[in-house]
Amino acid sequence: MSPLRVTILGSGTSHGVPAIGCDCAVCRSSDPHDHRTRPSILIEVLGDGPSPFAAAVRSILVDTSTDLRAQALANDVRRVDAILFTHSHADHVFGMDDVRRYNQMQQSAIPVFADADTLASVRRMFAYVFEPPKQKGGGLPQLVPFRIGGPFTLGGVEIVPVPLFHGRLPVLGFRVGSFAYLTDCNRIPEESFPLLEGVRTVVLDALRHRPHSTHFSIGEAIDACRRMRAERAYFTHICHDLAHAATNAQLPAGVELAYDGLVLEIA
Repeated sequence: MSPLRVTILGSGTSHGVPAIGCDCAVCRSSDPHDHRTRPSILIEVLGDGPSPFAAAVRSILVDTSTDLRAQALANDVRRVDAILFTHSHADHVFGMDDVRRYNQMQQSAIPVFADADTLASVRRMFAYVFEPPKQKGGGLPQLVPFRIGGPFTLGGVEIVPVPLFHGRLPVLGFRVGSFAYLTDCNRIPEESFPLLEGVRTVVLDALRHRPHSTHFSIGEAIDACRRMRAERAYFTHICHDLAHAATNAQLPAGVELAYDGLVLEIA
């Protein structure tokens, strides 16, 4: 499989950090690692693809976060060839309109992949995209939706959807080779653990130390990483309870907080 470069575009919770109107130590921190936009990653497939289609799909965005424009500028994201959606919560989809800039630059529509419920929700929320009005104004995102029904291939690599639970809501994580991205979850069902066998690097939800009804706590996330036997783990969807440096000093070897702009090279 081609090597991958994974960029953490956003590592924060749905409120972002700093949170509006908050004067806690983390929200007032001068450490740039404590400034967290809404959760999203970019997966870049490196090297030559084995086919013309594979060569054409090199840059895969996971979720269009509320902060997509700022994330794209901060990380110089100049191309998006495909979009994967984990679920349809606002912090994961409300940057959808910024995709139209990529349509303009690339002169093409962009395929989007999600499960059936997420696609239905996205169609309702963005009816102006999928059922465009007569007056289009400054332009509309050009998207081609595909329903995820199992593993599929993009850019010469296999994308394996991993069923998770975000409270009672079924959501998807994604595995690509030895890498897995599992955001917005507080339970990995037993039937999903075989899909994660052999994962060496994982980016996993870990909201805070205290338990939460829809997100892993730090302790629960550490237990999940041990179950997966991942060599490297990076926690994401982090709230303002967790200071970057102080929290990392308490985490076990091979585990640390992700941060906006972190780049992971995946063999």
